[in-house]
Amino acid sequence: MVAAELQSAEQSIYLPELATVARAEPQGVTEMRLCLALDSGRPLGHDPGQFVEVSLFGIGEAPISVSSGPQQAPDFELVVRRCGTVTEALHKLTPGAKLGIRGPFGRGFDVAALHGRDLLFVAGGIGLVPLRSLIHSVLADRGAFGDVTILYGTKTPGERLFLDELAAWQERSDVSFLDTIDRPDPAWSGNVGVITTLFAGLDLDAKQTTAVIVGPPVMYRFAIMECRNAGIADEDIVVSLERRMKCGVGKCGHCQINGRYVCQDGPVFKYSEIKFLKEAL
Repeated sequence: MVAAELQSAEQSIYLPELATVARAEPQGVTEMRLCLALDSGRPLGHDPGQFVEVSLFGIGEAPISVSSGPQQAPDFELVVRRCGTVTEALHKLTPGAKLGIRGPFGRGFDVAALHGRDLLFVAGGIGLVPLRSLIHSVLADRGAFGDVTILYGTKTPGERLFLDELAAWQERSDVSFLDTIDRPDPAWSGNVGVITTLFAGLDLDAKQTTAVIVGPPVMYRFAIMECRNAGIADEDIVVSLERRMKCGVGKCGHCQINGRYVCQDGPVFKYSEIKFLKEAL
């Protein structure tokens, strides 16, 4: 590659590409689901589990997980939780609005390595957002995988995301779907308790199973413990981390954990890769 091409490739990771909002729909209590398309017309080209840097000019930039599978191309979806200046502004976008996209960045889920495996998805709260991209990819090629079990837990019924899809997964004969609520309301008639209470009824072939866990930090310790108690090996437990990511390209150092950059070496890791890294979970 000549010098000009090298400079162009280096610049491309720092320069946002214009995208347009096609749809904006509230999700749960504090989330907004945005369907976007790059103005160039090209697909985003992401792997499940990767993220993009989203910028609003004059306001700022934030890393956001891609929630849709690559099969949805050329458009793609983000789900944004309102938690700061940039995300507050993203919640106000309407169809036709413009924003900037850098990426996709990071190491996503290795879908090919999961072929032929039984899959146990464990999603806590907003952890369903990045995990959904992998679930979509698996269900789009369902015959390539063994048993598929999805566990989903939230604090309250109002925090549940993608209600239509949850109902569809519940109805599928080739998927086992279980969900639970920590603090139910009077209308809730399903399981009550933290997500690890759902493990008691599972019939897993531990040597054949890969567990994929995404959720709040407090959940990881206990969900991983349940997987290990079930006999699932550490190298077959996969997690996705989001640790103070900022630039997305390994320059700022905000997401560094003992020499590992979550934005580049992750956000997807095998548990065996990080179990001895202090502060990883």
